[in-house]
Amino acid sequence: MSKVNELFNKKLAVVNFGIESFYHDQVHQNNPAVHVDWKPVAGGDKKVAGCLMQLKKPELLEKIEKANQEALQRILSAQPVLAGLSTAGESIPGMTETTILHAGPPVTWERMSGPQKGAVMGGLIYEGLAKDLKEAEELAASGKITFDPCHHHHTVGPMGGIVTYHMPVWRIVNKAFDYEAFCTLNEGLGKVLRFGACDQEVIDRLNRMQNEFYPVYKEALELHGEIDMKVLIAQALQMGDECHNRNKAATSLLLREIATDIYNTHFPKEQQEAAFRFLNDNDHTFLNLSMPVCKATMDPIFDIPYCTLVATMSRNGTDFGIRIAGLGQDEWFTAPAEMVKGLYFPGFSDEDANPDLGDSCITETTGIGGFCMAASPAIVQFVGGQVQDAINYSTQMYEITVGEGNAYKIPSLDFRGSATGIDLMKVIETGIRPIINTGIAHKNYGVGQVGAGLVHPPEDCFKKAVTACAEKWSNG
Repeated sequence: MSKVNELFNKKLAVVNFGIESFYHDQVHQNNPAVHVDWKPVAGGDKKVAGCLMQLKKPELLEKIEKANQEALQRILSAQPVLAGLSTAGESIPGMTETTILHAGPPVTWERMSGPQKGAVMGGLIYEGLAKDLKEAEELAASGKITFDPCHHHHTVGPMGGIVTYHMPVWRIVNKAFDYEAFCTLNEGLGKVLRFGACDQEVIDRLNRMQNEFYPVYKEALELHGEIDMKVLIAQALQMGDECHNRNKAATSLLLREIATDIYNTHFPKEQQEAAFRFLNDNDHTFLNLSMPVCKATMDPIFDIPYCTLVATMSRNGTDFGIRIAGLGQDEWFTAPAEMVKGLYFPGFSDEDANPDLGDSCITETTGIGGFCMAASPAIVQFVGGQVQDAINYSTQMYEITVGEGNAYKIPSLDFRGSATGIDLMKVIETGIRPIINTGIAHKNYGVGQVGAGLVHPPEDCFKKAVTACAEKWSNG
């Protein structure tokens, strides 16, 4: 006992594992202390921990590590370019006039979230398939409309992610693997279709985008030629963007590329100026380009057997889903989408918010967005937190990835490449989930955006996926 008393009479330097309240007690007593955010593997789930151990058997782990390095090299060697514009019906595989693509994993009309339903109804009115919301709701529930994830059609969509037949879409080509990806044009913030708004103001804007702006952009890009998007994103990261929720620099760089071409099109000057202003007045114009860039970068890793990299993260406002490269594009692992923690527009609060929504976390899957918040300290003004939080999030992501970007680099981390290639096994082993920054939609359709913040994928997505990997590969 005397030795114990002797110990506690000395000045302590405490390292605390596990329960954080013990750490705070030491701090309150003015004892130097460090807290280690330790968790048991797989949160103490013995079955999932056992699956992880199976995947770590030497003969299987060697295959996995080789596959993951192959996938990383494909990601790093991607050559995404902006190749032009078209309409969804002209270019997106599998589109028909009664097909509606949506964000996230597969979901039925009955299970869709409020904002996604609102976006569907707005899309049906825009297409002329329904004359009002009542008729649109009846048609959506009738079984006559085909609903399918954007991700099943070389496409991504922010928030509700609704893509219909006549919508204009950006066309991105990954020249290294001859892979195309598509995304609609960004409408702006607030009361817009992707956030579930669906009144006449929204429909009028969509019609103007299709009939007045799209022809100008299409011709301008034909005059300009392809644009190297990897270089553009790399520059934007040096200028304070993270290319998910902050796109001011990237949007400006895009406009520098095509402004002259917009004014060299054959359209009337008033139409040219309106088209230019529509892009320039929207700081999030580039979001709908960074997303298909990341989609075209990640999809080519799907045919690598034994690869445990997360090739897709996506959510529909009801479910969050991930896809694992080595298990193929048809297999989703889902769990209920979590609530976003963040900042709300005046007059709104947590009670108004819908759970996590949209395909836009394809950016984080590729290593930008939330993974690059350290490059974008101003992002905390939009999603909440402190500048140091942004740096900490970016730094922590290196613990669950297999490599670092060779083009996307973070100035505040001494130009270290962004954390790239989320490894399912590392997520399970460390208990660290990917960080995502995102917008917040109102839970009811018709309202639109109510805020922005931070969120994680549900833990169960990764538990289900690692179990499937072990079951499929352990005897292979």
